[in-house]
Amino acid sequence: METLAFIPSPSSGEIVIGPIPLRGYAFCIILGVFVAVWLGGKRWVARGGQPGTVADIAVWAVPFGLVGGRLYHVVTDYQLYFGEGRNWVDAFKIWEGGLGIWGAIALGAVGAWIGCRRRGIPLPAYADAIAPGIALAQAIGRWGNWFNQELYGRPTDLPWAVEIDNGVDTGTFHPTFLYESLWCVGVALLVIWADRRFRLGHGRAFALYVAAYTAGRFWIEYLRIDEAHQIWGLRLNNWTSIAVFLAAVAYIVLSARLRPGREDVVEPVAQKTGDSADDSADSDSADSDSAGGDTGSGTEGSAEAEKDIGKGPEAGPGRAESAGSAQTPGSSSADGTSASTAD
Repeated sequence: METLAFIPSPSSGEIVIGPIPLRGYAFCIILGVFVAVWLGGKRWVARGGQPGTVADIAVWAVPFGLVGGRLYHVVTDYQLYFGEGRNWVDAFKIWEGGLGIWGAIALGAVGAWIGCRRRGIPLPAYADAIAPGIALAQAIGRWGNWFNQELYGRPTDLPWAVEIDNGVDTGTFHPTFLYESLWCVGVALLVIWADRRFRLGHGRAFALYVAAYTAGRFWIEYLRIDEAHQIWGLRLNNWTSIAVFLAAVAYIVLSARLRPGREDVVEPVAQKTGDSADDSADSDSADSDSAGGDTGSGTEGSAEAEKDIGKGPEAGPGRAESAGSAQTPGSSSADGTSASTAD
């Protein structure tokens, strides 16, 4: 059956930005990292953290993640680099593709732990903040496979099939890169919604991302036809998806029982800064109230005094009586009569 429509593959694996040629795969990875840090930073600040913290920790997490992703790929597909007729130097050519998400997350978590420990931040809270961003980074990064014409699925004549002509296969195939990209966007939206709805904490938002991603990765992996190790009829990544999915679900259940709710403080430094600002504001308010009270009393007393002075002698019978009573019995008035015999 003739294919009515298809997604064309790029004629080149490079993107030219001005005078600089950039590998499409590398460009997608870099763009994905920026999106993950940007979204993670917004979510971290919304949780009470400081701006810039996510980026500072990413300086540790990203290099570790890249190394881990490459190591996983090389170890699980060693025949591509160390088999007969292969050149082991190609194992270092990361720009040509080949990053295993499992290794990237595992070793990236080690880098994030180091960064969090240096800042005094709990790793689970940081993981919850960046979970949707990681999913979006994967969604963007999968388009690097499109540039490299790799990791496609079985032959198909569906209208959204991808055209491949890479010297190995020719025809139209399932665009598994597109399937996984769309799935990851859905995972990011799911985590954001669930986090707002259920106030996930202590790493449960990250565990939800892992469980949702692996569920989709299982069926997407099943469509792929690239060379891979198989165990009992399933590709290695299918078994990895099953194991990681079960671990993520178990973590969600146990964590909810042992540590329900969400962390009140995710970054102690930010909390101390906020408390200091509140104390300063309260102190300024108290000083203002005290000054206002004293000023008001003085004003009222002054106004009353001016009122009495303006009324003159007839305004103060009480004052006259007070003045008279203040005189001693032996004192005399101005006309020589005694004050006690004035009546």
